[in-house]
Amino acid sequence: MARCAGRGGPHEFAGDDIPHMSIGPRTTISGLVDAYAATGYNGRQLGLAAKLYARMIEEGATICLTVAGAMTPVGFGGIFKSLIERGFVDWIVATGANVYHEDHFAWGLPVKQGHAGADDSVLYEKEIVRIRDVYIKFYETLEAEDQIVQRAFRDELHGEPFTSAKFCNVLGRVAHERAPHPERSFVASAYRHDVPVYVSTLKDSSLALNLAVHRLRGKTYSLDFVREVLEQGAIVHAAERSGIVELGGGVPKNTAQQTGPLLDQILRRGHGGQDYIIQITDARPDTGGLSGATLQEGKSWGKVRDAREGLVTVYADSTVAFPILALYAMSNQKRRRPKRLYRRLGSLYEGLKADYFGKPDRFYDTLDDAYRPRGGGPRRA
Repeated sequence: MARCAGRGGPHEFAGDDIPHMSIGPRTTISGLVDAYAATGYNGRQLGLAAKLYARMIEEGATICLTVAGAMTPVGFGGIFKSLIERGFVDWIVATGANVYHEDHFAWGLPVKQGHAGADDSVLYEKEIVRIRDVYIKFYETLEAEDQIVQRAFRDELHGEPFTSAKFCNVLGRVAHERAPHPERSFVASAYRHDVPVYVSTLKDSSLALNLAVHRLRGKTYSLDFVREVLEQGAIVHAAERSGIVELGGGVPKNTAQQTGPLLDQILRRGHGGQDYIIQITDARPDTGGLSGATLQEGKSWGKVRDAREGLVTVYADSTVAFPILALYAMSNQKRRRPKRLYRRLGSLYEGLKADYFGKPDRFYDTLDDAYRPRGGGPRRA
C-alpha cells in the first residue's frame, strides 16, 4: 500500500486508472483521502501516508511522533493532544521550542496572528516577538513563561541524573495540576497518559536557558543523554511493530531513526529498524542534510527494515498536510488503549540490558571482543 509505484511494478503500464476527480459538499475526509490516493504527485503521497498511518494504528504499532521547527505556536499542539488521547501516539521527540511554546496555551498567555511582512525593528520597540506570521509578547508571554519554568524546576531534578522525558513529565505535571487550561497542552496530556516526550536538543531552547538562574545559585543539572538514547532504543526493541510519523526533519527525525543503528550497529541485536515511517517535509534530499534524506536511504543504515514497503514521504508544509493525515486516522480508527510507555521505561531499559548481556553477539566471543571491528562478517537484516 505504501509503495510509490502502481500495481505491476515501476516499469510496467499496469497501475490503477486515474479517475476524473469528483468531490462535492458531501465529501468526507475518507473520501478526500481516497481521492488524493488515486491521483499523483504529493496529493497521492498524502493519501498513501494517511492510509499508512491508519494501518500503523490498526496493526498495533508503537508509534513515535517527531516534531521539528515550531508547530505549537500555530496551535498544532491541539492535534498532538487529540492523537495522544486516542492512543495513536505512544512517544514523542520534539524540539524544545514546541514544548516551551505549547505551555503558553495552558497558562493562558497571549499568542496572536500577526504579519510576516512587518518591520521587525518596530516590533522590537513594541516588545513583540515574531515567528513568521505569529506574534508573541515579550513580557506578557515569554517572560511570564520563563517564570513558570523557573518555578517548576526550582526544587526539581537538580543534583540527580535525569532525561528530557523526565524534564517534560515534570512540566506536564505542573501544567496539569496548576495551569488554568491544562486541556490546552499536549505536554499535560502526555503526562496523564504516560507518553514520554523527549527533547534531544534541550540546551538549544528556552527550557534550558531558564535553568541558568538556578545554576548560578549552585544547583547542578545532569542530563543523562546516554540513558535517554537507551530508553528510546528499548522502546523500539520491545515493540512487536514500530513506526514514526515525522513532521519536518532535523534532530527529532534523527533521534527516532537512530534507534535502529543503536540496536544493530552498536548493541548488535540484529533488529533491523522501523517497520514504517511517514515523513512530511519540504527539505531537499540532494543537499546531503538529514532533514531531506530519503527514507529509503535509511535502509543502508539499518534505520528501516524494508526500503520498498512501509515508507511514504510527502513533500509539503506540515501545517497543511498533517491535519488531513490526523483527521483521517481519527475518523477511521478506533481508540487504542494507551501503551503508557513512560511508567514502563525502567522495565524496558532492563529488558534491553538483559538481552544485551544474555545473548552474546555471534561476531565476538568475549566482552573484550566487543571493542574490536566486526571485519567482514555478514550484514544483518
